[in-house]
Amino acid sequence: MTLATLLTLGRIFLVPLFMTVLLLNLPYGGYAGALVFTLAAATDGLDGYLARRRNEVTRLGALLDPLADKLLISAALVSLVQLRQVGAGVAVLIIGREFAVTGLRLVAAAEGVVIPASGWGKAKTLAQIVAVVATLIQFPLARQLMWVAAGITVLSGVAYFAAAPLELMVGRLPAAGSPARSKGAGIAKPQ
Repeated sequence: MTLATLLTLGRIFLVPLFMTVLLLNLPYGGYAGALVFTLAAATDGLDGYLARRRNEVTRLGALLDPLADKLLISAALVSLVQLRQVGAGVAVLIIGREFAVTGLRLVAAAEGVVIPASGWGKAKTLAQIVAVVATLIQFPLARQLMWVAAGITVLSGVAYFAAAPLELMVGRLPAAGSPARSKGAGIAKPQ
């Protein structure tokens, strides 16, 4: 197993620790949660850098990295909703975008299409991390930062859908059991 994949797994294993520290209502729990969250978030950039630098990009890493990212952000938002520090609407907006883009990327991958990450995706990740940490440490503008993060998140989702080939969006899958479907054929051309 590569060092990059181990870092990604470390990020996944930090999620329950983060939630425990945050939800136990300990004195300074928000600061402790911010520390664990920041450590986990820092592994996001580091694992990708190491994988590329050491020429150790693996399928497992490619699968686990976005999963770990979404798990960390989702856990943070759900925990902050439970603590009444973030509204459910903004959490659903951010998490919903993650599901939508993941679904789009799965459909694209099934068709052999790669939708590359954009600058919007990197801005989204940074904005979400800043907003979550600001909320955890009760920074005075945390609520506004969370809405900025939600806005950037939506814009990045729109960018992903705009970058997708049109046939992924309007094509139809062959019916289940049809010869085209059973041979692994992809999206049929619209008629």
